[in-house]
Amino acid sequence: MEELLFLAHRIPFPPNKGDKIRSYHLLKHLAQRYRVHLGCFVDDAADWQYTAHLQAICGETFFAPLKPRSAKLKSLAGFASGAPLTLPYYAHAGMQRWVTQMLAARGVGKVLVFSSAMGQFVPHDHALHSVVDFVDVDSDKWTQYARAKPWPLSWLYRREGRTLLAWERELAARSDAALFVSEAEARHFTQLAPESAAHIGWFNNGVDSEYFSPQRDYPDPYPAGRLPLVFTGAMDYWPNVDAVMWFAREIFPIIRARFAEAQFVIVGGCPGQAVQDLAQLPGVTVTGRVGDVRPWLRHARLAVAPLRIARGVQNKVLEAMAMALPVVASAQALEGIQAVPGRDLLVADNAARFAEQVMVVLGDAHPGMGTAARAAMLGHYAWPDNLRRVDALLECRNPSPIQQPPAARVVSLREHHT
Repeated sequence: MEELLFLAHRIPFPPNKGDKIRSYHLLKHLAQRYRVHLGCFVDDAADWQYTAHLQAICGETFFAPLKPRSAKLKSLAGFASGAPLTLPYYAHAGMQRWVTQMLAARGVGKVLVFSSAMGQFVPHDHALHSVVDFVDVDSDKWTQYARAKPWPLSWLYRREGRTLLAWERELAARSDAALFVSEAEARHFTQLAPESAAHIGWFNNGVDSEYFSPQRDYPDPYPAGRLPLVFTGAMDYWPNVDAVMWFAREIFPIIRARFAEAQFVIVGGCPGQAVQDLAQLPGVTVTGRVGDVRPWLRHARLAVAPLRIARGVQNKVLEAMAMALPVVASAQALEGIQAVPGRDLLVADNAARFAEQVMVVLGDAHPGMGTAARAAMLGHYAWPDNLRRVDALLECRNPSPIQQPPAARVVSLREHHT
């Protein structure tokens, strides 16, 4: 089998976070066609137990420990060099030595870089066929954070957005394909990096509709007589924290004034003190990490995705819809998802409207929405179909838009302005 180097900023297993869901399915797909050598970081001590699972899929592997506290201190080197803090955060001599050895000793000719931070380990002058999966426009996410934070964090995040964009543009320019999670993300980056427009593209995330199936018998985790509204996601991720705090404090009281039995349930690992404190509010529950999110989705009345800061595709929305659960989402949470508002899910743009849409669902005004939501997922979000679109990008350099399937095609400047 042809050999391929796969570099990821986080161990791609278990697929329990947005980026890990995408990286794991991508890795598993590529391992069917290539002998994949995996280099990645492990930033959660609980994830070391899964290295054997990945070693069974891959050829050579290198797992580098990453301790967030020390990495943050190391990232300060970016101030001296003018680089984004993201790069020294992930800088690692052992990872660099391993990549250099793999390229020299094994003659690897292709590399899949998952997230821009890992691009620093790929030598500029090496004759590699490189595909970069940026997933989201991370630089824009930092710029959004800056608008929501007071000084000095606003200054810090604005600097990170600016310097990270410069790095993203450099990395995209020297890659054979620069990919994103949705057409919307690809078009946005095309506007930011027009010099790379000829090889900017995207492939959709998928959802495992067999795993996330409403047909199985799941135990009900909720107390009897409640109307559970569920939010799922990693609770050490600032956009998720901002979303649940906004919903719990400004939206949920409006709902509970009409539906006293309503219960807002926040399901996700690593909740910080600000999220834990929400459990003191009437009707709010914070679960922390759960072994299986599906029972919490299957027995909820609806899922909410009130994100005000977001980039890319929200897996929490895809998974809830695959479970045939009605979803009320913000416009930011819907971005990049192929679904029809009003038929497949509901969209709201402010607190009052969000509460109104939730109460409409609780009043049984959309009995067929869950069925329509699952149908949308089955039609657009099958992992095998979407991942096959990456194959052509690894087979030839600078593929033209005509050569690529529609959902993975390149966004040209002409397309962007029409």
